[in-house]
Amino acid sequence: MLYGADYNPDQWPEEVWDEDVRLMQEAGVNIVSLGIFAWSRIQPAEDVWDFAWLDTVIDKLHAGGIQVNLATATASPPPWVSATYPETLPVDESGASYWPGSRQHFAPSSPTYRRLAGELVRRLAERYAQHPAVVMWHVGNEFGCHLWMDFSDAARDAYRDWLTKRYGTIDALNAAWGTSFWSQTYGAFHEIFPPRLAPYSHNPSSMLDWRRFTSDMLLECYLAEREILLAAGATQPITTNFMGPFKPADYRRWAPHMDVIADDCYPDPANPHRIRDAAFQRDLIRSLKPGVPWMLWEQATDAVNWRPGNPGKRPGVLMAETAQSIARGADGIMFFQWRQSRAGSEKFHSAMLPHAGTSTRTWGAVTELGARLAALGDLPAPGRDAQVALVFDWENWWAVEERDHPTEIDYLALTLEWYGAFHDRGIQVDIIAPEDAGTGYDLVVAPVLYLLREEGASAIARFVEDGGTLVTGPFTDIVDEHDQFRTGGFLTLLGDVVGLRYEDFGALAGESSGGSGVGALSADATQAARAAAARGTASFSFDGASYSGRLVAESVHATGATILAAFTTGLQAGSAAITRNRFGAGEAWYVATQPDHDALAAVVEALVSASGVRPVVGDLPTGVEAARRGDLVTLINHGDDPALVAVSGTDAETGAAVAQVPLEPQGVAFILSPVEALSARAESFAGATNR
Repeated sequence: MLYGADYNPDQWPEEVWDEDVRLMQEAGVNIVSLGIFAWSRIQPAEDVWDFAWLDTVIDKLHAGGIQVNLATATASPPPWVSATYPETLPVDESGASYWPGSRQHFAPSSPTYRRLAGELVRRLAERYAQHPAVVMWHVGNEFGCHLWMDFSDAARDAYRDWLTKRYGTIDALNAAWGTSFWSQTYGAFHEIFPPRLAPYSHNPSSMLDWRRFTSDMLLECYLAEREILLAAGATQPITTNFMGPFKPADYRRWAPHMDVIADDCYPDPANPHRIRDAAFQRDLIRSLKPGVPWMLWEQATDAVNWRPGNPGKRPGVLMAETAQSIARGADGIMFFQWRQSRAGSEKFHSAMLPHAGTSTRTWGAVTELGARLAALGDLPAPGRDAQVALVFDWENWWAVEERDHPTEIDYLALTLEWYGAFHDRGIQVDIIAPEDAGTGYDLVVAPVLYLLREEGASAIARFVEDGGTLVTGPFTDIVDEHDQFRTGGFLTLLGDVVGLRYEDFGALAGESSGGSGVGALSADATQAARAAAARGTASFSFDGASYSGRLVAESVHATGATILAAFTTGLQAGSAAITRNRFGAGEAWYVATQPDHDALAAVVEALVSASGVRPVVGDLPTGVEAARRGDLVTLINHGDDPALVAVSGTDAETGAAVAQVPLEPQGVAFILSPVEALSARAESFAGATNR
């Protein structure tokens, strides 16, 4: 188990470096991410280079038995870069420049930025690729975290090139974007600009491509640095740090280029769904490279500094949150940062070594954590441990949250609601693309799959036909990969699978917000309209009980499906709310609204019963979470009361045999318990990996 933190010795005088190494050893640290924001120290001027201090730090760490994840230091250019080359600065949608004084103040498409960054990476690689302390390469840092989109001239030129490669001809682009609407037809690629400030909404098909382009430009920056490292002889793993479900970057496209997936995760103590949301993030990261352990590169030892309010962590929470990552496949646990900064924007952010020193609760927590991680030894790799797969797709995310839809949809929030219904039952979930639906799961959950590619639809159909259970809807199978309606209406790809004909969206709205409906609403009126829409619900009866749904009450008609629930109020009263359809050897459920919490729980309970899905550990006490990676079962008591969990195996830390595991509040146990066959369908896939 790797254990450590970001290390920024360039922020501190050399006199403390030896103390850092000594205290790292005391805390159990065996790896640090080094030099992430050190560009200005390494290259204080264009023709001036200083590696002597970095040589000293790396040698001290190596002598102390601490490995180095060496950063390429390209995430924050020094002031001389933009002063000399202003074309490297990014631009917002109104044409105003972003300026230095923070971080990420570079245009990802800028050839000048890429040239300067490439020279820095080349020199670092040639100097340290063979150093025995360097065991990994940290490219950039949190790509796109603060600068989601750049509208500069560099982006304009790169966007035109990207579109030319994608479509070949301007006629093909016009067809894909539907530019005959609003007289948007282009005569040549040089007429196209980034979606800069406009009077009203941009063409949604062009916005989808713009988001693809933005993600690809960030990825190109990573790949350019990766190629330089490889050309210089680097043989160590190369990667960068993801940020969980981060909308601007399609991490599923990035994942094949990462030798190991790394992630930054900062659960908000004030979030009532903190445990669920963090579990989803860790399952997403694990699922991006199935069967391969990943690394948690950043988390907080205590409080962060960048939310409106920043409470610290309760005693035991640090271990409990860390255990979530280990349970879901992490083989590296790291923090931002090692020594708390004494200046700068993040000086109030907690660290492994706080300002108050080693006589602190934080220091006690990180040293105890280091000792427990060391006691775990080698852990099994994450295998095919889930019977359930949840579809989460970036392109769908981008498209479904575009403007001018029947209702506003928060795709991540709805996905988390479905995920939470399984998490509450202790059922493990993989997070997949639609195209991966047929890889041995018993149940696939595909909520709000508005944009559906033909390859994804085919995989989903095969999955059901081969005996799997699918649940999908609402607002699913509406547009193609260009965000255009397909010929034939809606549910054109999955209609036969779900046994339905789709007529209308049935958006739910609350009481009228007033006004003529013409022109732009004021900010207050817009907020009132959204609040009113959020109050709109539709009632339906399911399994003998009355429930409600929100967002939409779709008008769908059974062409072969059995109606399990019908709407009891509104325009759709009497029509199907939940259906079930046999298709091949499997079955497909459709939910024509977004169920409220109790309704969703009832639907998931029925799905679990129908599909034969089982929890990791049965009869879990309230507040206890269980997850499996191979033969390792991790138990976490997030509750405020002691709990007793019945599970047989061997305590991974002590080697003692157990049949029942007592857990104090925030208590954690790692139990080696042999894997049982998940199901006849999944058995042949146990331990397998897919793309």
